[in-house]
Amino acid sequence: MGEQAVIGIDIGGTKTLSAVVDPQGRVQARRRIETPQREPEAFVAVLGEELNGLLRAAGLQREEILGVGVGAPGPLDPRTGVVFEPPNLAGWRDVPLRDLLGRATGMAAFVENDANAAALGEAWVGAGVGARDLIYVTVSTGIGGGLIFNGELYHGVSGYAGEIGHMTVEPDGPICSCGRRGHLEAVAAGPAIARMAAEAVRAGRHTHLCARPGDVLTAEAVAEAARAGDAVAREVYERAARYIGLALASLVNVLNPEMVIIGGGVSKVGDLLFGPVRAVVRERAYGRAADAAKIVPAALGDDAGVIGAAAVVYRQGAL
Repeated sequence: MGEQAVIGIDIGGTKTLSAVVDPQGRVQARRRIETPQREPEAFVAVLGEELNGLLRAAGLQREEILGVGVGAPGPLDPRTGVVFEPPNLAGWRDVPLRDLLGRATGMAAFVENDANAAALGEAWVGAGVGARDLIYVTVSTGIGGGLIFNGELYHGVSGYAGEIGHMTVEPDGPICSCGRRGHLEAVAAGPAIARMAAEAVRAGRHTHLCARPGDVLTAEAVAEAARAGDAVAREVYERAARYIGLALASLVNVLNPEMVIIGGGVSKVGDLLFGPVRAVVRERAYGRAADAAKIVPAALGDDAGVIGAAAVVYRQGAL
């Protein structure tokens, strides 16, 4: 890795983070904005202004930056930097994000799937340090994943590898955001947790959820109730965790990783999620494969995406 710093950008469905990251994976300055819901050129113009502010905050000139890496919602082609049709960016279709950002900033730009970028961040300076073969899963509004084999990110032939949220775990289950039925994301992501809790409330189950008029039922509210001992909330979280465990058990059997890292907002409940996940993997996966796969929480929090996006640039080996 070179000695110059890198800018990492993590484009999320609701917020976009940017940061200056040094060659040791340390964040030197960061900014956060609501994700602009604009057409691509206007979106990139906003990013360009954010990067100017970031450079001022870090006391750096543009020529002191090695490049800019972006973790973007897929599907996308990391080789060309084209983002195809992300569900959370309305009106985007076949957008040459790498080229647009490069022209707008005057810097070399690289684009990677956001979950893949977070996987690289955790492998570089997070929970996966020292692991050569790992699976990264992020569970929040959606469910994404990244696969690292022999220290390298695995993209697959079309760049779609790691779409863990779209594994089928309930053949006759609810329809996923992608339009297909029974995917993991449809039964275990944040909106699914909120939906299952709402179903329990409507069914008249005894619970403190939505106890006050105007309460908004979210995955965060369910998590808070579960931590407080609400039986229905805990049941909902355990159900989501068991679905995640089913998917991971299959992946552990197929890929035999040494580590599975789980991040994202839904994972922040700790043992409420990790306990059932680990139990299902032990039940369902081959014993030796399950024993070899340490299932651990992510370590970098919200910085995983920007640090991983910076790692994408550093891995190009200086420009």
